[in-house]
Amino acid sequence: MLMLVDALAREKNVDPNVVFDVLESAIASATQKGIHEDADIRVNIDKQTGEHEAFRRWRIVPDEEYADEHKEVPLSKAKAESQGAELDDYIEEPMGPVDFGRISAQAAKQVIMQKIRDAEREQVLNDFLERKDNIVSGTVKRVDRGNIIIEAGRLEAVLPRENLIPKEILRVSDRVKAYLLRVERNARGPQLILSRTAPEFLTCLFQLEVPEIDDGLMEIMGASRDPGLRAKIAVKSNDQRVDPVGTCVGLRGMRVTAVRNEICNENIDIVLWSADPAQFVIGALSPAEVSSIMVDEEKRSMDVVVDEDNLAIAIGRNGQNVRLASELTGWTINLMSQEESEIKSEAEFAMTRLLFMERLDIDEDLSNLLIQEGFSTLEEIAYVPLPEMLEIDGLDEEIIEELRSRARNVLLTEAIVAEEQVENVAEDLIDLEGMDKSLAAKLAQNNILDREALADLAVDELVEVSGISEERASALIIKARAHWFATDEEDANERDTA
Repeated sequence: MLMLVDALAREKNVDPNVVFDVLESAIASATQKGIHEDADIRVNIDKQTGEHEAFRRWRIVPDEEYADEHKEVPLSKAKAESQGAELDDYIEEPMGPVDFGRISAQAAKQVIMQKIRDAEREQVLNDFLERKDNIVSGTVKRVDRGNIIIEAGRLEAVLPRENLIPKEILRVSDRVKAYLLRVERNARGPQLILSRTAPEFLTCLFQLEVPEIDDGLMEIMGASRDPGLRAKIAVKSNDQRVDPVGTCVGLRGMRVTAVRNEICNENIDIVLWSADPAQFVIGALSPAEVSSIMVDEEKRSMDVVVDEDNLAIAIGRNGQNVRLASELTGWTINLMSQEESEIKSEAEFAMTRLLFMERLDIDEDLSNLLIQEGFSTLEEIAYVPLPEMLEIDGLDEEIIEELRSRARNVLLTEAIVAEEQVENVAEDLIDLEGMDKSLAAKLAQNNILDREALADLAVDELVEVSGISEERASALIIKARAHWFATDEEDANERDTA
């Protein structure tokens, strides 16, 4: 027995303890066939001598749940035999030597071979994952319904059709590289799921071609792709002597060309990363030239103004350039011409002027003065330090104190009204993940008082009534609708049970 375990462990490159577990399971399965198919058998192999013991066992269950005499025993009977018996404990009975017949032996052999294969496959996978290789290289073994099956050493990987670069054709025996997207474990064993369209694939290819990245002299900060057409990567230098863009391009473009050849000649824009979001966005929109930029940190968006000659370049074919720039930077980019920017600025100026005139009860000239000095909200007027406001020409301390007092009174009144409105909002909406009192008050103003009312909204409708970002609006609506799908699943399960 011990020689068999040692030989199998060495041949299949698996832990000897795994082989012992497999043998115990196989012997238990063979023993079970000689007793009853529902019998619960436990086998223990002595790892020093190779001898084994078999035990038949019964789980202790409440008397009212007792249903299977072959593997269960009621609590009352167990306590009669042993005072220390507890629920979910096991009563075991040693078994004498069992004469395995031909069928039992064959069943045990099949169990051993199958579990050893599974253990071998798992070990090979673990060895691969320990190397932390994100790029899988292999040979196309076959094509199955459009999915590419790749032989990567002793592992088999799947490159789904949707993860292929558009118009890419791979044939049997072709060598191919792909990014390891995830590992799926199923009845047939673990499978590697690959992708050639993931932005991470582009990052890994540059890491292979640019040794300075491994040396820590530079970093790739992000990537975005329109697979097969165009991509952008953001690079940062950790050493003043290293030009990250030129380093990625390489001598006569050799490095970037090697990467392009791997991804079907996809055009690649290499962008210099910047800690300043506005500067980063300007670089990401290249080759378009930006005239001015306005940052809205709360909505995580930017209004980018370009002249008419650069507008088409900034947008790109079918909006490709601005979309990739937005994905790369993580900011929503609103492109506009100089004329559109002026119209928008005038509209915002007029809205702010009207807000100040109505809420603070002041004339148009004073409203214009406040806006020209950079004030855009009541909160700024109420809480900007007095010395800063005294620097404004045309305002004395008395006027400033009156303005601050009026602004604070308006804000206090609004807060009280908001609290009253929130009282009318249902708890299921207040308790929704991502919801806060300020947003709940805005929704209440538009008669959105419960979770169902929120779930019925479209994303653009929620953005319009609340002023939050599309990303947050989408997440809130998904959360609000979650119970719909849970109910559908329950109904489906009930139908399946019936």
